Amino acid sequence: MLTSTERSTTPRVASKDLTAPWHHVDGVLIAAVAVVLAMGSVMVFGATRHTDGKTDLIFRHAGFLVVGVAAGAVIAAVDYRRVLAWWPVVYGVAIAALVGVLTPLGATVNGTSGWYRLGPASFQPAELAKLATILAVAAYLGAAERVDWRRLLVALGLLGAPLALVLLQPDLGSALVFAAISLGMLLVGGVRLRDLAVLGVVAVAAVALVLGSGRLDEYQQDRLSNFLSTDGQSYNVTQAQTAISSGGLTGYGFGEGPQTRGGFVPVQESDFIFTVVGEEFGFIGSGLLVALLGVIIWRIWRVAQLAADHAGTLICAGVMSMFLFHIFENIGMTLGIMPVTGIPLPFVSYGGTSIVASCVAVGLVESVHMHRFSR
Repeated sequence: MLTSTERSTTPRVASKDLTAPWHHVDGVLIAAVAVVLAMGSVMVFGATRHTDGKTDLIFRHAGFLVVGVAAGAVIAAVDYRRVLAWWPVVYGVAIAALVGVLTPLGATVNGTSGWYRLGPASFQPAELAKLATILAVAAYLGAAERVDWRRLLVALGLLGAPLALVLLQPDLGSALVFAAISLGMLLVGGVRLRDLAVLGVVAVAAVALVLGSGRLDEYQQDRLSNFLSTDGQSYNVTQAQTAISSGGLTGYGFGEGPQTRGGFVPVQESDFIFTVVGEEFGFIGSGLLVALLGVIIWRIWRVAQLAADHAGTLICAGVMSMFLFHIFENIGMTLGIMPVTGIPLPFVSYGGTSIVASCVAVGLVESVHMHRFSR
């Protein structure tokens, strides 16, 4: 039996290393994402089970889900500072991919030349470019003590290049997402409000120029004109509003929504996936989904505040801005309060590239959280 003196001099072995990354996983963020992913899979299945030619989409969705979760876990395990060191390569590949879709190598879907076809699968490089741009700007602004005009112009170049390329496709929805990412990262990055105001005026002028240039396809112009018109919404929005409003408080129940079963809402498995939630699970189900998405945004903001350095904070700011705009725009267009731009609802909508990119984005945020004590 050890004496008190011997016990005091015996070295103690720590039960665990508190600096180990896996001891700092944000479990709340992971749980919220997991539940939303599960809800999304159920919604995709419900939206496609009665539609000829789409019944196999749930199996593709599940496959992309597995790939996305695996990729997100790998990214989370790697120190985000090592990932940032590779930003020129990642950003360069993303820009090259955006240029490639404008050549004969790209494929046109719904009037937008923004895809690569690989047999039965397709790949949208704009989703990769969003993450690559976040990494590039986080690495560049994160290394600066202050943001002067020279550094601001370089950051604007990094943000503006992919935005311009997606407008050439033309993909208005993705362009708006890049604009939201730009605003969030520049604001958190230390750009003065006066400079942001000047940039805002320039951005409004640029939007007016694009709208008046005739570059947008006719269907995109129709979407904007229908949104601004007081004469009524488009067929898509009318059907979406009918589906959501008919769900009432508790909805019809899974698989029982008449709009969903009849396939009256176009692209209901992706662009208008929120209508399935509203019709079949009502206000309660819709409110639960929005609350869970809110938890995801809150946890990302929390990680941004806990980040070990400015670059980590900027990564979280970019991811949060991207998700916030996707959520507000996607749900808003189904309710008729935002123009129809065709961007997916994160973690819920069908779409291979979108699901994988969203999971990787969460992996980046988790890496910032897990490695904040690493050196």
